[in-house]
Amino acid sequence: MNDGTGAHAKESTTAGLGAEKGESRRPLWATDTGVLALDTRRALVALIKGPYVSGRSHPQLWRSVLGDEAALRARLSDMFLELVVDTDSRLAFVRNAEVPDEQVPAVVRTHSLTFLDTALLLHLRHELLRADRSERVIVGVDESRDALRVYGSAYGLDEVGFAKRFNASWTKMHKYGLLADTATEDRFEISPVLRLIFGPDEIRAVREEYERRLAEVGTEPAHGREDPTEVTDAMEDDE
Repeated sequence: MNDGTGAHAKESTTAGLGAEKGESRRPLWATDTGVLALDTRRALVALIKGPYVSGRSHPQLWRSVLGDEAALRARLSDMFLELVVDTDSRLAFVRNAEVPDEQVPAVVRTHSLTFLDTALLLHLRHELLRADRSERVIVGVDESRDALRVYGSAYGLDEVGFAKRFNASWTKMHKYGLLADTATEDRFEISPVLRLIFGPDEIRAVREEYERRLAEVGTEPAHGREDPTEVTDAMEDDE
């Protein structure tokens, strides 16, 4: 994670010089009172819309996040949002801020997951964590379906019923930006954001629910004991 020191701090300082020289105060329309530069505003909107900003997929937005990180943090803090920047993965996203002893609105919505959704997330996260952080992780639809077939059997689903539910879960993961298309049909890249978006409290809560559901049907996890995950924070699709 970026700590605001070293090379990244120099890059941010250099990139933010335009705002200090007055570029950020140039009105874009007649009643514009904003103080952010145009590219920084674009980055702010992208972060709020989600699911995340990727240095590989959105290099200009990524440069704006690094260049005006402090200003973006300030604007997002005004909305009870926390900015997460990981320079190793070249990813940035926002999540609801946790404010002790205060009730504040949740700006970023969370999503309820079915049991099969959670099992699929576990499978994807397991595959991601097996690889080196610098590697792209590609998975196939068929192999992922086969890995989760045991859960369909445990719940008494026939092949048609399991396929229908698996396809719905797969579509949901793609919609949330956790799976990205590749040049090969039915092969998808797992987003490295899966390494970052789940805090210990969320993991603990879903682990308990996941294991409770497995115990009901007497089934072991497909990959042994693994930290489950749930979709929260910036996993809302653009609407």
